Amino acid sequence: MPQTREHLAIVELLAVPELVVAITKSDTADAEWLDLVEADIEDVLSATRYADATCVRTSALKGTGLSELIDALSVAAGRVQESDQDDLARLPLDRVFTIQGTGTVGTGTLWSGIIETAANVRVLPENLDARIRSIEVHGRSSERAEAGDRTAIALTGDGGDRERTSRGAVVVTHSGWTPTWMLTTRIQLVADTDWKLEHNQRVHVHHGTTEVLARCVLLERTPLDAGVSGWLQLRLEEPVVARAGDRLVIRAYSPVTTIGGGIIAEPFPLKRNYINAEQRAQLDQLIDGSLRERVKAWVELAGWTGGIEANLPIFVGASPSACRAAVDSIIGSGAMRAGPYLVDDSVIGVAEARVLDAVDVGHREDPLRVAIPLSRIRSELPGWAPSELADAIIDSLCRTGTLERAEGGVRRAGFRPELTVDQQEASERLYKLLASKGLAAPFAQDLPDDLLGRKDLWPILRHLESVGRLTLVADGLYVSTVEINGAIELIRSSLAGSDGLGPADFRDALPVSRKHLIPLLNFFDGIGVTIRSAKGRSVPEV
Repeated sequence: MPQTREHLAIVELLAVPELVVAITKSDTADAEWLDLVEADIEDVLSATRYADATCVRTSALKGTGLSELIDALSVAAGRVQESDQDDLARLPLDRVFTIQGTGTVGTGTLWSGIIETAANVRVLPENLDARIRSIEVHGRSSERAEAGDRTAIALTGDGGDRERTSRGAVVVTHSGWTPTWMLTTRIQLVADTDWKLEHNQRVHVHHGTTEVLARCVLLERTPLDAGVSGWLQLRLEEPVVARAGDRLVIRAYSPVTTIGGGIIAEPFPLKRNYINAEQRAQLDQLIDGSLRERVKAWVELAGWTGGIEANLPIFVGASPSACRAAVDSIIGSGAMRAGPYLVDDSVIGVAEARVLDAVDVGHREDPLRVAIPLSRIRSELPGWAPSELADAIIDSLCRTGTLERAEGGVRRAGFRPELTVDQQEASERLYKLLASKGLAAPFAQDLPDDLLGRKDLWPILRHLESVGRLTLVADGLYVSTVEINGAIELIRSSLAGSDGLGPADFRDALPVSRKHLIPLLNFFDGIGVTIRSAKGRSVPEV
């Protein structure tokens, strides 16, 4: 029958691993007719992955073949790989109803992971908080349900609102599950369809217990004919809860008939209208590769933005423990953790080159600077890269001895600023001038013209600061470090334990005009020598 053939096509599109055929009502036909039916079934299945499926003649009325059917199902089930129980829990609901005395009940088959009584869950895509009051597995009360179990759960909380939770909702426990409006999918059209899949065609998408409408964006530009596979992005009209590796079925908008099905490569993709050969290879790897290859392809596609490691089980369709092992493997081959992100080794190589180039340029432009500021180095990476990436690159280069940290930033290992003879003379003159004025050192803009006119004035000032001879008190105000330390001792010896102090109370310790007094007090506030409050300043005991 056409409907049976369509159902068989759907089973194959969903990659159901095993199949057992039951010929029902076999008591109503003679043996010769049953032989013809069985031959017809074998002929249909010969062109599918189920060519070796067991066929059992049954009669529910007489009980004929039922034990053989159970045996065949047991054998088929034994060949199916068991689910990883530490996977993230996900329960798509196919029915939601109310039972008096129990409340709202949702039923479905637990796709992955484990759920337990009293667990806090979320109901997506409405993002409702709920709590599991009780669980039934295959009609029997249970404290927990495992992947593959036919499950009924009683829900309380917002997710237990019958008006807001309905068929198609998904119950999850991990925060990484979020609804998506777009899916990158490799689609296979059924061989006997009369449909051709065109760009921007509107279709029905069946995923789990959800049915939504979507537009097909063909990523290889060419319309897909019957029996052909290709890449497309589904732009959904309603969100779904999906992960990489999930299967889906697409049906024509009208009349509604099955066109094909596919497997999700990217549950949260970048919006694309086209893919090149390299991207296609990476997407193919997300589906066909080993777990390590899938993780590698995922970080490659993420590029500079990196991928959040905690969400990896959703992005590659594997359990957290399996993902951790795969991540360790690719990190051993050059990928890098940057805070919560994973970044591919191809990006790391470019990033390292940019960081080192920024350091080298900084040394050339300002050879008296002890270190290149981290802010300058971070600015060399793209704005869409995670902020943690630059720090991770710097840490790595410091561990290998390529760079070293110094006050205010990093520098090439072994780099030390060196003054020319002329700069040494200017440095000594500048220091003596500032030190001679004590705490009332002139601001940089008030220096003599021959010093102020030097292009290397600021590098020399920063050099004197880096070697500890000068202290930067305020913008343009450098004071001898000896004078600063003396002032700190005097403030503490004369005013320690005092509070409610105004600027005038510091005149004995800081005998300068208000032009210098206020910047000095603000500096001492910043290093904790004084503490400023609404009541004035205080000097804590040391």
